Amino acid sequence: MRRLYFLVPDIPSGKKVVDELLLARIEWKHIHVIAKRGTPLEDMPEASHWQKSDVVPALQRAIPVGGATGLLCGLVGLALEPHLIVAGGGILLATSLAGVGVGAYLGGMVGLNVGNTRLKAFEQAVEAGKLLFIVDVPLQRVQEITERLRRTHPEVDPQGTDPRVFP
Repeated sequence: MRRLYFLVPDIPSGKKVVDELLLARIEWKHIHVIAKRGTPLEDMPEASHWQKSDVVPALQRAIPVGGATGLLCGLVGLALEPHLIVAGGGILLATSLAGVGVGAYLGGMVGLNVGNTRLKAFEQAVEAGKLLFIVDVPLQRVQEITERLRRTHPEVDPQGTDPRVFP
């Protein structure tokens, strides 16, 4: 899946874009709209906290760091207690998994409280009253969907894609 970003000028245009995406067989759950605070989206799908926060990138950074820290702690523990070398593999596995768990928990907590860094580029446009559409589409349909929206809705401003999105 790829994540497409589009800026749409207003609510009536946004409704038409949602209809066009549904006609293109993009599922409702893959369409996310962000608007200025207080703007009623009416019957358009509002972006959830997952799209608005930095949870996934934070997890992608925190899990490897937590695992490496756990492994390092296990190695230090084995160096300090050499008689435990027989159970060394299990100790290293346990400390690494504990590190991954702690890293995932702490990274997730931090990510939930940090706004999505990718959306920073769109803050001014959204505050000016435009709608930001975030649409998740299969890789092979990126060009098709972008061209379809350009053709049927010239007021839509494509803003690029993110390389990979997990469904």
